[in-house]
Amino acid sequence: MQLVFASNNKNKIKEIQQMLPDFITILSLLDIGCTEEIAETSNTIEGNAALKANYVSQKYGYDCFADDTGLEVEALNNAPGVYSARYAGEQKNADDNMDKLLFDLDQKSNKKAQFKTVIALNLNKNQFFFTGIAKGKIIQEKRGTEGFGYDPIFVAENHTKTFAEITSAEKAAISHRGIAVTHLIQFLNKFEVKPPTNSAT
Repeated sequence: MQLVFASNNKNKIKEIQQMLPDFITILSLLDIGCTEEIAETSNTIEGNAALKANYVSQKYGYDCFADDTGLEVEALNNAPGVYSARYAGEQKNADDNMDKLLFDLDQKSNKKAQFKTVIALNLNKNQFFFTGIAKGKIIQEKRGTEGFGYDPIFVAENHTKTFAEITSAEKAAISHRGIAVTHLIQFLNKFEVKPPTNSAT
């Protein structure tokens, strides 16, 4: 089966496709001819995920899922949260975002943080939500070259390496997005969304 993933973020698409069963193929926004940027105007992570999924389903008619992710830092009243991608400005630059976060946390002893991903799935004219949370802490130096976003400064609970220092498979097993995608897969399997058979008609 095919599902549109309402994103053109190559890192996200690759990461999620690797987690999904073989019978599910992801189409990107470009694959369906959607070149416009979908406005993320909600003040919640759940709201932005729903906005993106609804835009694709309503305008293009596809079953679709969309995700939104935020980094919530306890000492910063859960900022940057829904504004994680543009924390340092509309240029949405990961290094700028990390630099601003480290500056804002510099004088604070509490480094606890969590990543939160929410997936909104529009399937057969119904909408479902799946949430994944990865708790951990922010470290003061960037480490690692894997991953993307805030991964070089985030260490998950009970781990010593940042998300940017582990493989994509290792990250998928413990990350916020991995947990949310696991819930999505369990849902699809539970409702017996299976690949088409090749039997003759």
